[in-house]
Amino acid sequence: MMNRREFASLLGLAGTGAVAAATAGAAVTAVSAPALAQQPQGSTFDRIRSTKKLKVAGIVGTEPYYHKDIATGAWSGFCMSMAQDLAKAMEAELEISETTWGNAVLDLQSGKIDIMFGLSPTPSRALVVEFTRPIMQNTFTIIARPGFEPKTWEEMNRPEVKIAVDIGSTHDLFARRVLPKATLLALKTPDEATLSVQSGRADAVIQVAMLSLVTVKKNRTVGKIVIPGPQIRQPTCAGVRAEDSPRFRTFVDNWLEFNRSSGVVTGWITSSLELVGVEKQDIPADLQF
Repeated sequence: MMNRREFASLLGLAGTGAVAAATAGAAVTAVSAPALAQQPQGSTFDRIRSTKKLKVAGIVGTEPYYHKDIATGAWSGFCMSMAQDLAKAMEAELEISETTWGNAVLDLQSGKIDIMFGLSPTPSRALVVEFTRPIMQNTFTIIARPGFEPKTWEEMNRPEVKIAVDIGSTHDLFARRVLPKATLLALKTPDEATLSVQSGRADAVIQVAMLSLVTVKKNRTVGKIVIPGPQIRQPTCAGVRAEDSPRFRTFVDNWLEFNRSSGVVTGWITSSLELVGVEKQDIPADLQF
């Protein structure tokens, strides 16, 4: 039987703790057979080409991935830049539905959206949805309290080192795998995990680079970004519905490769970081996406 933490890892995003509110029970049932039975008929690729509509998700308050202007309703951010370009490539218009990281997999299965940008391809998720080739590699970092600057992950793998994570997130799963001997503070939200460092309860909080850059830019007193060695990266992909025809996933893979090889994807990343005040000079020289 899938436990609560495993279910959270199934539905969450790379680097966020938004899945903590998800519960097992009836929600697990929704991910399995009933959800699959509600899938729309016909291939995703053919439907997009015929309706000229590409259905994507937007998540409020998840900068730099997604940002919604409260006054105008306009969307921006890294993932939305990708969605807009993909729609253009497919000669379609965007149809945006607000969702949460926790509901993204269900939205894919039910046909509410055609693609979800920003998901980590965990084995659990791959049981129910499919993934494209990586959009980028998101490096695991820590935000460390003053005076705590470990050079390696192994230096942190000790009981006297207190590591904060947002429970049920990719950060949580990573810490349990890489730092089994450290003292883990699993807190409800990313903000609580970050504040635990600022208050002195924890020596460091684990966050992927896209998030730690934003966290420190917003509050420089929280700590310093450290990239312990060896660098450990996690692929960030787009999730698509599992279906007999691979046409849509293949198209997205080709589109991704074209934009990645020409440097366009990197430009989307840096531009989205600038939206929240992170300039190129704020990005450590040894950090690559």
